[in-house]
Amino acid sequence: MPLILTPGQFNRRSEFYGQLGQLTAAGVGITAALEHLRRNPPDRSYRQPIAAVLESLAQGYTLTESMQGLGSWLPEFDIALLRAGEQSGRLDTTFRLLGDYYADRAKMARQMIGDLAYPAFLFHFAIFILPFADFFKTGNLVVYLAKTVGVLIPIYGLVLAIVYAAQSKHGETWRSWMESLFRVVPVLGRARGELALARLSSALEALLSAGITVVEAWELAATASGSPALRRTVLAWRPLVDAGQTPSEVVRVSSKFPELFANQYATGEVSGKLDDTLRGLHRYYQEEGSRRLHSLARWTPRAVYLLVMLLIAYRVVHFWADYFNQVSAAGGF
Repeated sequence: MPLILTPGQFNRRSEFYGQLGQLTAAGVGITAALEHLRRNPPDRSYRQPIAAVLESLAQGYTLTESMQGLGSWLPEFDIALLRAGEQSGRLDTTFRLLGDYYADRAKMARQMIGDLAYPAFLFHFAIFILPFADFFKTGNLVVYLAKTVGVLIPIYGLVLAIVYAAQSKHGETWRSWMESLFRVVPVLGRARGELALARLSSALEALLSAGITVVEAWELAATASGSPALRRTVLAWRPLVDAGQTPSEVVRVSSKFPELFANQYATGEVSGKLDDTLRGLHRYYQEEGSRRLHSLARWTPRAVYLLVMLLIAYRVVHFWADYFNQVSAAGGF
């Protein structure tokens, strides 16, 4: 997997899962579907991993085991959802879910990059043009580079580190730490939580509909949610459920699940229409989480633009204040 994922790479991953979803929904077996994608991949780099998966399948491994054998090519989040889809017999739904997930990530990444282009240009312009007056007077190139390139390099490093740290390909310990960090960020923390609940609801509905026991279904769905906090919470429930409590009872007293989710789940459990309830919860949290993330993608570049303009204004005022002070000290006024 690349160090940093770009919108184009998200799109190719979305196309990979989208084609698998279409083929399996049409009744094509997973081996034949992967063979088709090996001949017609979304990108040439996909041929070797697909061939490795096909070889593992031919040796009797499951799809999840075969995908895990690729190492870091797929993040743990994808593996967890694929395991849930394979055990529930709903791989086509899982492929569509993953395809939509990566398509949404590509759309948001493109939007943010496009909106940040002009603020980034203004920022670089300010960094290079404002120290130019001193460079023009002194001709000291080393000082000029220190005030320009020396400022940009640490900023580039910080931005790359943040983008790399926020990606979903890391292990659970790292993702747990990042989840705790993002939880306190306005809008972003809540959006990530809602999307995790959406994935949990979808996986849980598929698993329960396939006849998986409720305890195992909850544990698999919590892993597929991509949230280490939800997974730890659900795994800690087993003694309570084994002692006779229902999932709705432990959900109600858990701080990790909002009241809406707990109430809807309890209603579905009592009415016997839990599958419909979980589908509704998936739609609701998917829409809410996506709406918040798209709002964040729109407003973050505007905030950066405002900060850049304030920086430029400060540097301009500071330059002219120094200039007038020098003139005054020289007796010009």
